[in-house]
Amino acid sequence: MYPSDRKYSKEHEWALLEPDGRVLIGITEFAQEELGDVVYVALPKVGTQLTQFAMMGEIESVKTVSDLYTPVSGEVVEVNALLGDQPELVNEDVYGQGWLIRMAITDEAELGNLLTADEYQEIIAH
Repeated sequence: MYPSDRKYSKEHEWALLEPDGRVLIGITEFAQEELGDVVYVALPKVGTQLTQFAMMGEIESVKTVSDLYTPVSGEVVEVNALLGDQPELVNEDVYGQGWLIRMAITDEAELGNLLTADEYQEIIAH
C-alpha cells in the first residue's frame, strides 16, 4: 500500500525521485482515505519556488479542506492538469495518475528528512 521507492512526510505527502533528478509529489493512500471523495485540488503554479514542509496548496473533499505541504524544496515544473477536471484521480490512483506536482529539487539531501515507507506506516499505525 506504501511503495518503498518513495519517501513520505509526516503531513502525508510522498516524494518520488525520478531518473532525471526531478521529484514527483502526491498524497498518501492514508491521506486520501481520511479525506474521502476529493472534489477540488488547489496547487501552485509552474515556476513557484517552494521550501521544504511549506504549504503548497489545498485539497478539498466532501468532508473537509486540508492544507498540502511540499516534502522538498525546489521549483514547480509541472502541475497535474488532469486534476482540474478529474480531482477524483487522487482517490482512484494516488500513486499514479493522482500525483499533484513535479518539482526540480533544490537539494537532494532533503529527501533524508523524509520517512521510508516502513517508518511512515509505523507513524500512521498509532
